[in-house]
Amino acid sequence: MSLTPPRASLVIVGAGPRGTGFLERLAANIPSLYGDEPLDVHLVDPYPAGGGRIWRSDQSPLLWMNSMAEDVTMFTDETVQLEGPVRPGPTFAQWSGLDARAFPSRRAQGEYLRWVYEDAVAALPPTVTVHEHRTRARRVTGPREGRQRVWLDGRREPLTADLVVLTLGHLDAGLTAEQRELADFADRRALVYLPPAFAADSDLAPLRPGERVIVRGFGLTFIDLMTLLTEGRGGHYDATGAYHRSGREPVLYVGSRRGVPYHSKLGYAWQGERPALPRYFGPAEVDALLARPGRPDFRRDIWPLIDKELGFAHYHRLFTAHPERTALDWPGFEEKYAAADPGSPGLRALIAAAVPDPADRLDLEALDHPLDGLRFPSYEALQDGLRGYLLADLTRRHDLCHSADLAVFLGLLSVYGQLLRIGDVGSWWHGFFSYLASGPPGPRLRQLLALSEAGVVRFLGAGLTVEADEAKAVFRARGASVPGKGIEAAALVEARLPEPAADRVGSPLLRSLYAAGAGSAATGLLQVDPADGRVLGRDGRAHPRRFALGPFTVARSAGAFTRPRTGGPAFRQNDATARAALNVLRDVACRPLSA
Repeated sequence: MSLTPPRASLVIVGAGPRGTGFLERLAANIPSLYGDEPLDVHLVDPYPAGGGRIWRSDQSPLLWMNSMAEDVTMFTDETVQLEGPVRPGPTFAQWSGLDARAFPSRRAQGEYLRWVYEDAVAALPPTVTVHEHRTRARRVTGPREGRQRVWLDGRREPLTADLVVLTLGHLDAGLTAEQRELADFADRRALVYLPPAFAADSDLAPLRPGERVIVRGFGLTFIDLMTLLTEGRGGHYDATGAYHRSGREPVLYVGSRRGVPYHSKLGYAWQGERPALPRYFGPAEVDALLARPGRPDFRRDIWPLIDKELGFAHYHRLFTAHPERTALDWPGFEEKYAAADPGSPGLRALIAAAVPDPADRLDLEALDHPLDGLRFPSYEALQDGLRGYLLADLTRRHDLCHSADLAVFLGLLSVYGQLLRIGDVGSWWHGFFSYLASGPPGPRLRQLLALSEAGVVRFLGAGLTVEADEAKAVFRARGASVPGKGIEAAALVEARLPEPAADRVGSPLLRSLYAAGAGSAATGLLQVDPADGRVLGRDGRAHPRRFALGPFTVARSAGAFTRPRTGGPAFRQNDATARAALNVLRDVACRPLSA
């Protein structure tokens, strides 16, 4: 005698854009891989499905997307390398009717993501039922080969699942030893210390009008912080772009390792012939790296290939779009470039001979350290120097004469897609990618210039260090760009996201997985199989019932959504995981139970 097995069940923990993207791929693949078998899909997230935490509607309307409306899609196209069916859909611009070149608010993007979620749910067959749980998942338990239990806040009985997919997004983390020391110092001395966090989630009220605030970090979190503490406190920009204070702003003293903000978003669209990417860092090169004994070393084994790949993209564009600035024809240069070893003296000599103006050559190391070797006689001189740097960056990033920068951007996207197969490559690459390819909208940097001219933002330069002065009860910040004793302040803000760490992870669910044997990389990211997202144990074995996708894993991609027609690495991951999950669920649904 046999019994019909219980209705198959899938739990997705995290219903933001990554969970939504996975659900879209689930709907696309169900007809061919699962058919009309019944299935319960449970989505667990304390925030609304679609936008999740980052794109929720109850945040300041002043916070923008970091992309233009035309550059955001949640749908696959023929450029995405995937086994499942392409399911095209509108870009954010097409769906919303907004100006394609505008940078919409995060609230507006959240509306698009909610629509994509609802569209994915509607595409599921009637035999699939979706259940939303607006709460947090605390832990996952269960045997390797059996049904899993997902324990939720506010619910005594767990959800029972044949399969669990974690799409948790960016996670909070506990404080590092240095951060704990700074926080303790602030408590003892009645100062203000704000650790790494999303600016939209931070309580900024303790930052008082007119007081000095040291800000460590010059990336996108700083841009949010800057906006909330200026326009968010009643200041405004006039028709000329000048900033007018409300009187409620603090004075922000900002610095970082580089000492400059991320490069402005590019202000033009691609025209003409595209470089054929990947060329020097593609599937064959990744296969060769993975076939070697031991784990590839990023700087020794991977970076030279990336350098040559990005150089190919840069010079292809320079030679084909701006040949008047080159001394060879493209076929001749390409043949010699292909024969030269990455980073070799011969390659450098070829480039020097073929590209007369050093400003037209790609120097990634110099790009990563724009203020290295520069010293300013005073903080006022530094302000003038960085305003000049910002203006030059804005001008270049909106000038088609420098369209090789856009080719490098395309090369960066291509590289990111290949790196997904390798897994964890350390934190430096992700920061470098964001610095070059994921900077703020141009209008934000124009606002930064205006705030600098108004004295609301002051630059501290590169090589920023911060210390606690017990004797004077202040924070002190020094930058390498200006000799001197530094800047003192009663408030310090870490303008960056928490860094992952297995011993400081903020997610109770992830902590429980680590305690139960899940593997973590040296960077603190969850170990997964890059091929399909299965969670790996410390013993290297893949868990048959647990999958994970997103920035908390070693297979993190550049983002949960992407520009149309750029390959969508996250979409490829979502598809592979959805297909693997459906194969497991199909076996479960078709297996009878013994009486």
